[in-house]
Amino acid sequence: MNLIGSKTIETERLILRSSKMEEQKRLWEILMIPDVNKWYLTGAKKLANNPEHWTWENQKKFYKSKVLKSNNNDIFVWSVFLKPKYTNSGYEEIIGQVSAQENGEDITIRDVGWYMDPTYQGKGYATEAAKAMIDYMFKEVEIIEISSGAVKDNTASCRIFEKLGFNKVGEVIEESPYTFYDELLTFSKYELTREDYFNNENN
Repeated sequence: MNLIGSKTIETERLILRSSKMEEQKRLWEILMIPDVNKWYLTGAKKLANNPEHWTWENQKKFYKSKVLKSNNNDIFVWSVFLKPKYTNSGYEEIIGQVSAQENGEDITIRDVGWYMDPTYQGKGYATEAAKAMIDYMFKEVEIIEISSGAVKDNTASCRIFEKLGFNKVGEVIEESPYTFYDELLTFSKYELTREDYFNNENN
């Protein structure tokens, strides 16, 4: 495995870059949208009902810490930017984030995740960004497997896993440590091995 960090990745419509402070407030704003944080939110769940904790002034310290680590070679987190020719403003716009985090003690197995501004959902940007990240993780970082999942009711994310060739390996009912939900949720579990990834690419 090559610990080479979050190098810049370009696709037809997107640029994926390692985290910088300039876009973090906008990413925080996206995460505070209910349709986003009901599926994806990092932070202490015990503080879910404390609005003051989630203000930008209180969250800024967390985002600064994230940016300080962003250039470490063992960090794989990208801010996703839409290229100017695809925006209404004619300028680059930050539309979300993708990441490939550690999944247990074996760092060659990764857990992937993403979130996007709902304004830009339904246009294939999340799939495009996720595919670019996954290609990079298998081809350049040389991980051996991705073991991940999404809440079953989050059909958009489940479709992305399926479009990208992941195998659904089961479902589990548990509490989510990452969202504001208190009730038990059904998670769909997905896996993609290095061998399956290259087989899919060659077929």
